Amino acid sequence: MSRIYQAGALNTTALTVPDLYVQIAQPQSLTLSGASSGVMGIVGTAAWGPVGMPVPVGSMGDYRAAFGAKQALATDAGLAVDIALMQGARAFRVVRVTDGTDKAAVGGLGGVTLTAVCTGSAGNRIVATVSATGQGFALVVSHPVLGVMTYAGANWVALAAAVTADGSALVTVALPDDVPALVAGSVTLAGGVDGGVPSTAAFVGSDAIPRTGMYALRGQGCSLAVLHGVTDASCWTVQAAFGLGEGIYMMACGPAGDTLGNAVSAKAASGLDSYVVKVMFGDWIWWNDDTNGLMLVSPQAFAAGILAALSPERSSLNKPLAGIVGSQKAGLSGGSAAYSTADLAVLFEAGIDVICNPAPGGAYWAVRCGHNSSGNVAVCGDNYTRLTNYLARSLAGGMGSYVGSVINDTLFGDIRATLLGFLSSLLSQGILGVTDGVLPYAVVCDSSNNSAGRIALGYVQADIQVRYQGINEKFIVNLQGGTSVSVATSSGSV
Repeated sequence: MSRIYQAGALNTTALTVPDLYVQIAQPQSLTLSGASSGVMGIVGTAAWGPVGMPVPVGSMGDYRAAFGAKQALATDAGLAVDIALMQGARAFRVVRVTDGTDKAAVGGLGGVTLTAVCTGSAGNRIVATVSATGQGFALVVSHPVLGVMTYAGANWVALAAAVTADGSALVTVALPDDVPALVAGSVTLAGGVDGGVPSTAAFVGSDAIPRTGMYALRGQGCSLAVLHGVTDASCWTVQAAFGLGEGIYMMACGPAGDTLGNAVSAKAASGLDSYVVKVMFGDWIWWNDDTNGLMLVSPQAFAAGILAALSPERSSLNKPLAGIVGSQKAGLSGGSAAYSTADLAVLFEAGIDVICNPAPGGAYWAVRCGHNSSGNVAVCGDNYTRLTNYLARSLAGGMGSYVGSVINDTLFGDIRATLLGFLSSLLSQGILGVTDGVLPYAVVCDSSNNSAGRIALGYVQADIQVRYQGINEKFIVNLQGGTSVSVATSSGSV
């Protein structure tokens, strides 16, 4: 009688019974998928929503459903989402933070207490209505932004059970010991409070489970992140440590109305020198918000948004930014105050970037340097940070399947094929580029870098070299003109 086995489950050298043995081999895949490079993490305040929990958001509709309407606060997470969306970003993980004084709205209806499931002032617009129906009663819980929920039941016990079973319910229902009979009525919840502006510590959060603040973004697949509206330079090195561990490019910012001298001094005093943190100068941006009108906002979301919209080998330098109507230095609607070359040199030499108008390509708003905060010229470009993190996160997410495999030449070949295939796909997509006909990558994984002694201890090593494409930052055009110029070559004949 023939037998069927999964490949690897049968020791084919120790068979004693004459028979047919069928082994099913799973299809082998030597491909490696790239990690997402456009997910943006946002830590900020909101008038509604869970606190300390990362919530996926892909549009302003998603944001409003989870966190309510935008607020006229520099730290508001909704502003960051809206600004980044306008730059082309499309995927977010939003973490709400509070100062701990926030309160949930409450209302009484027929002797029963209804409490908003989240704290914040948005809960004060929740209306709960009980009305008689043909089969009993209906409880309608509505909010102009968060939506409308309807529950049916013959008594308060049934209605409370229906609300509890609804994972998207806007309220909780607390029944007294003596449950009252249902009667028609309506109540608008009140007493919901957002609290004050959270401290820097609240934005940074805790790395203990359950994680809060910035640390709630661990494992969320973010490639960029902002502590929106936070200007405290003392947390920059903490952000750098987090960004290094998670492969996230952190967007930091100086205080509104900052001066060149203060910005340089603050950066030096912070001790920050890291390729995973981009520091934006505190020349804040005028933004005409569709909810709150004209506002002065941090440049963080503009820089993060344009980078999230770009492929990881690209720089934020000279890319037009949308939605900007002015800045503190330039004023509204394109004021005449511009940065001099000397001003820009002071900022860039200190590892500080800025959004301004004009840009090298013309009269539009753009990030002016495209550098991170590192003083090392080999790693100071946006492109270095983004592409390095992208490659590292892609390898971390896909190469682990080889752990536990038997070490031999077949394994070495499979590892090389996977890595070379991945790098080849990056070349075909333009993320890597050929210069002088030479491939920009090399992979070594064989006996030359895996000795017998190391193999015996269970080690396998793959060495990868990747040459990135440069960014045209200083474009020099040499012009020689005049009646006495001798033209050595021509682009064509007349």
